[in-house]
Amino acid sequence: MTEQWKPDRIHQLPKIEQEFLKHKKKQLLYTKGENIFKQGAFAPYVIYVQAGLVKVYLQTGYNKKINIRIAKPGDFLAFASVFGEEIYRYSAVAVTDALVCIIDKDRLKELLIKNSDFAMRITSRVFTTERHLLDIITNVSYKQMRGKMASALLYLSDKTFLEENIFQHLTRQDIADFASISTESAIKFLKEFEKDGILKLSGKNILITDYDRLKQIARNG
Repeated sequence: MTEQWKPDRIHQLPKIEQEFLKHKKKQLLYTKGENIFKQGAFAPYVIYVQAGLVKVYLQTGYNKKINIRIAKPGDFLAFASVFGEEIYRYSAVAVTDALVCIIDKDRLKELLIKNSDFAMRITSRVFTTERHLLDIITNVSYKQMRGKMASALLYLSDKTFLEENIFQHLTRQDIADFASISTESAIKFLKEFEKDGILKLSGKNILITDYDRLKQIARNG
């Protein structure tokens, strides 16, 4: 890791929050594929993503995991440590080169108490993450594999992720782990979707060409 980054690619906190935290945080650059923290390790800090993309995943067994989400600029990781959580409940790895801030959790808690606007923005982001986790539970519990794959592709086709050319940074195994299916099944469904005119494949890149049909598959499960 290093502490250098191009400033024009940095997602900035509002000025009042920067002033409060400038002596309470440290910036670190993680290169693509580098672990930021591991599930089960001690969690002394809150992580704020300033630039790049970070994959968040849950280790569910030996060589078995579920990709939970892609954290993007403006997202916090390990936020539960502010409220007394002592270990990381999931792992995080840089999908692209990623600049993060390591923030003292006690100082962040103080900011939340003093700045209601900031607290509301955090609450909004936590709600968005919670809603996505409910979607994951629905996918894993109720949907057939085809629906799971469609849901994963819709999630990964978020505008922010596509701006970072996300599929160039993900393996087929990564995509399968977002869908909670095997790699072989993920490859099969990608080929089927391409044959049906729903998407186009070019190397690692995936271009969705028929969002309506993909949404219908995801909805019907």
